[in-house]
Amino acid sequence: MTVVAPFESAKPAPESQPERVGVLLVNLGTPDTSDAKGVRAYLKEFLSDPRVIEDQGLWWKLILNGVILRIRPGRKARDYQKIWNTEKNESPLKTITRAQAETLAAAISDHDHVVVDWAMRYGNPSIKSRIEALAAQGCDRLLVVPLYPQYSAATSATVCDEVFRVLAGMRAQPILRVTPPYYEDPDYIEALAVSINAHLSTLPFQPELIVASYHGMPQEYVDKGDPYYAQCVATTDALRKRMGLDATKLILTFQSRFGFDQWLQPYTDKTIEKSAKDGVRRIAVVTPGFSADCLETLEEIAQENAEIFKHNGGEQFAFIPCLNDSEPGMDVIRQLVLRELQGWI
Repeated sequence: MTVVAPFESAKPAPESQPERVGVLLVNLGTPDTSDAKGVRAYLKEFLSDPRVIEDQGLWWKLILNGVILRIRPGRKARDYQKIWNTEKNESPLKTITRAQAETLAAAISDHDHVVVDWAMRYGNPSIKSRIEALAAQGCDRLLVVPLYPQYSAATSATVCDEVFRVLAGMRAQPILRVTPPYYEDPDYIEALAVSINAHLSTLPFQPELIVASYHGMPQEYVDKGDPYYAQCVATTDALRKRMGLDATKLILTFQSRFGFDQWLQPYTDKTIEKSAKDGVRRIAVVTPGFSADCLETLEEIAQENAEIFKHNGGEQFAFIPCLNDSEPGMDVIRQLVLRELQGWI
């Protein structure tokens, strides 16, 4: 027999809470410490992701655990120590990403029901911890902002993978949105051009060549359909047009290759080496695939590639910082977030 409670005896619904919106900025990640132990833990998490290394079979696991995680952490720890923020005892990527979140929160503070936070895909603060923190603050809507101008499966998609894994374990899931890549957004191209020109105006020399260096990717991933390469080309083409430079004055290259497979070309280090040997004496490098300075920009470009250039006959080398939490850079993120929050604020 079915029993129906009288209307009068039904418990009143709990008082509804005002809707709050969480905005979560997400960058790639960083070790918690600059020693080999910290780097090893970070590399293990990063290189165990099938979005990063697609073949996670027995052979790769043997190489990863038997070779890479025994040798590479010590080497990379020395690189991290060259750029480490000793005052805060953290990597510059963590310092900058936190500053980006704080600056964004201040910029949209008139929307007092919006809560801004930040996370790392690998390392800390984790995506899981920050989504849980936002949920605890009453955020029942969530905008995830992967801080990658260009989309790739190894960056933007793996952020979404982790967000979906976290939500899969939640009984009360927030409504979810994810910002799109902004590789040829007019605001982004304008911010890049303004930043480059401002930095060039401070130099005691005029570069003969500007190199736009993007993080590399195995060629096989692009052959399988990843749009990353095409979006890097689109960013560079738009930047050339905005700055009035042709393909001989602003060139596209790819850095940070790993392993023995063929990666996207031309390679940054080989291009810089050849340019110096061919007689280029003044060069500037910008990294339009990075929203914040990190190991790959501050150590690999500003230090390693500067040394390569000068060792092969180059004379003057300039690294142009990422947009970071600068006013032009934050305006890009603010506009992107406000556009994707339409209907929620």
